[in-house]
Amino acid sequence: MTGFRGRWLPLTVLVAAVAALIVSLVWAAGGGSPSWQSGPRAMMGVVTRSGAVHNLSDADRAAARFADRWGLRVGEVMQFSNGYYAQLLASDGGRATEVLIDPGSGTVRLEFGPAMMWNTAYGMMPGPRQSGAVAIAPDQAVRIADRWLSEHHTGLHAAEPDRFPGYYTLHTLRGDRIVGMLSVNSGTGDVWYHAWHGRFIQMREQPNKT
Repeated sequence: MTGFRGRWLPLTVLVAAVAALIVSLVWAAGGGSPSWQSGPRAMMGVVTRSGAVHNLSDADRAAARFADRWGLRVGEVMQFSNGYYAQLLASDGGRATEVLIDPGSGTVRLEFGPAMMWNTAYGMMPGPRQSGAVAIAPDQAVRIADRWLSEHHTGLHAAEPDRFPGYYTLHTLRGDRIVGMLSVNSGTGDVWYHAWHGRFIQMREQPNKT
């Protein structure tokens, strides 16, 4: 990629899973800052408590109760040292949004960062649900992510991207082992590293459901 002018944009996000504030940094790949606004589609307050989560199956069930409210279903589920993560899928199998599951209480909420700020269908962006304008192709998202990782997390590289409305999320790898994840805005190319997960433990791939 050429013509990219990177700079850091400090963003403060509340990390409920660890009961602390975490500073998350966004790398602007186009020189401009995204415009973020609260809108009628913001669903940050929708949470559900199901009791302690002990494993991936518990996390799946907790996420499913949350997903049912929107007519969605659970896809990939991951366990990190700071809690659980799940992708929610639309009826056609497309990825809708991402959620976090607190292991102590089973509370489920939209993931911090891109799922709240960049998701044009289920996040805080105003307007009707839409797939989001895509200027960045999947292969470009990988190259942007790899460039960012080479500058800030030497030794890591990006896996294939998962597309959500308005952005991509990519696993970060060391060799063939998952380390964490980051997101690339599909309209601007901005990068948002998911600094809140902690150490990767295990995952369950998207199940084959109809």
